[in-house]
Amino acid sequence: MRLHLGYIPLLDAAPLIAAAEFGFAAEEGLELDLSAEPSWATLRDRLALGYLDGAHMLAPLALASALGLSGPPADLVVPLGLNLNGNAVTLSADLWQAMAPGEDGPATVARAFAGLAETRRRAGRPIVLGTVHPFSCHTYQLRHFLALGGLDLAAVRLVAVPPQHSVEALSRGIVDGFCAGAPWNGVAVAAGIGRIAALGCEIVPDAPEKVLALSARLGEGALPLVRAVARAGLWCAEPGNRAELAHRLAARAFLGQDAGLVARCLDGEIILDAAGRRRRVAGYIHLGRPALEPAADQLRWLIDEMAEAGQIPTAGIAATLEAAGRIYRPDLLRAAGLDA
Repeated sequence: MRLHLGYIPLLDAAPLIAAAEFGFAAEEGLELDLSAEPSWATLRDRLALGYLDGAHMLAPLALASALGLSGPPADLVVPLGLNLNGNAVTLSADLWQAMAPGEDGPATVARAFAGLAETRRRAGRPIVLGTVHPFSCHTYQLRHFLALGGLDLAAVRLVAVPPQHSVEALSRGIVDGFCAGAPWNGVAVAAGIGRIAALGCEIVPDAPEKVLALSARLGEGALPLVRAVARAGLWCAEPGNRAELAHRLAARAFLGQDAGLVARCLDGEIILDAAGRRRRVAGYIHLGRPALEPAADQLRWLIDEMAEAGQIPTAGIAATLEAAGRIYRPDLLRAAGLDA
């Protein structure tokens, strides 16, 4: 069977890329055509309109697409989680210098950011922050980050920037900072234009980040793909495979970035600034377990975040949660012979 899958160039696309590149799909009798999409909106639309059979997808966007909240209504199922965590908030070096937080703790940084953001807002020059899509954990993590400093999202101007273009947007002054997934925060630091201000895993621990979203028309025919991607995700999570995985992900066909930088992201070794200050964070990104199962508690958190962000009415949470429960299908993971 030949399947066409979309992805965005990010570290957490690793299970799809590994499934195609390291034989997991072939062992299931599958040929995977992987398509790097230019934005989450394009990926969403191509999946909804049948140009893609499945995709590496933002967990909130998969729900929003299937619930008819974003783009063309799509008949999707989510049988598999790809990762937890992996995001960071990166600010321009100039903005960080103006903030002068003194410490790296999220609350301290958020308060320093809030002071500068209020000054800029009163002067009619609000800080501009990039997020990858409105329906994303990045948007929700930015909301939580601002709340640590006593602000809400109205205190800044939020714009959608595809993650692979976030570094360019920062370098051109289009945004003052962004929240994106690995490796793009590290790329901004390596270019000398960004400072990692806060890690997503410390703002919202174990946020359900990307999922495998599949067209429901595949039916039971999806099980070999679910099995292949799940097995690939488990392989990606093994420390002994990181060097080989980093080398393959770094290729021009996928991320097109330095293999050493990609390897550091996989290891949770985060270089914070151009001076080389670094931290090792074990939970920076989780591939494989415990991310595999699209769990009910993750689903509830996502729906609550959508409501808090004003994306769904709070009065309709129960009905939305029930509808979303028909999209999240951990039973397909078990039917494929795997579980979390």
